[in-house]
Amino acid sequence: GPFLAMHYTADISSAFSSIAHITRDVQYGWLIRNLHANGASLFFICLYLHIGRGLYYGSYLYKETWNIGVILLLLVMATAFVGYVLPWGQMSFWGATVITNLLSAIPYIGISLVEWIWGGFSVDNATLTRFFSFHFILPFIVSGASMIHLLFLHETGSNNPTGLNSNTDKIPFHPYFSYKDLLGMVLLLLFLLTLALFSPNLLGDPDNFTPAN
Repeated sequence: GPFLAMHYTADISSAFSSIAHITRDVQYGWLIRNLHANGASLFFICLYLHIGRGLYYGSYLYKETWNIGVILLLLVMATAFVGYVLPWGQMSFWGATVITNLLSAIPYIGISLVEWIWGGFSVDNATLTRFFSFHFILPFIVSGASMIHLLFLHETGSNNPTGLNSNTDKIPFHPYFSYKDLLGMVLLLLFLLTLALFSPNLLGDPDNFTPAN
């Protein structure tokens, strides 16, 4: 992210061309961008698997942990959404227009709220600059919320398929789980690298290769 931000221009007239500049001219810019975009998609795959596991094991019974998890999901979705607007392609622009317009359905304050988010009467330069700021700030909020999520989790401990919670059944985290997690991380990184190097646009939308108009 920070490496991309060094070369990105948060201006509607040059945002799209700055992405082309990163991809074509910056040393390994294509790789950084592909890892960033596909890493976000992979992050969501992991998130949905985590939610599925939580539903299967009944983790929603731990209300505080679950509720913080729901807030985390919404924050991550917001981070990804504002990030998707930044390349300023057709899908970026119309995605921003459609999603922000959903807020206009709120009675009384809806339209005013949408115009306040836009910083004008349509998705424009002010919208892009503030979305760039949000895309930088939100991951720090996500990190903080993750800490709270783990704090509540440590009150009860993780759920498991056996349903047993006795101390006699427990094993040390290291080396049993630390190596398991390390293996999982290596496999995920291999998958991400394969995706970024061999089929970087597989999860992208073709319309986003056209500048917004």
